[in-house]
Amino acid sequence: MTVQTIPPVTEMTTAELDELIEALQEVRFIRSEREAPPEWHGEVLRQREEALKNGTDRFISLDDVEKRLRERVR
Repeated sequence: MTVQTIPPVTEMTTAELDELIEALQEVRFIRSEREAPPEWHGEVLRQREEALKNGTDRFISLDDVEKRLRERVR
């Protein structure tokens, strides 16, 4: 096993930050493939599906999402 030192993120270049983020995402993806999702996740998905079925919630277009986000940022 080798020890790898990582400088403080405030001292990293943009390229180094991108590399670190990519490595972390890869590790997280690999781990998530091995782990079962938490129990609460399935319940949330069931609730959302039910809300769509009974009309208390609905999908919106990506254009609407973008518009809403832009309005919030203003």
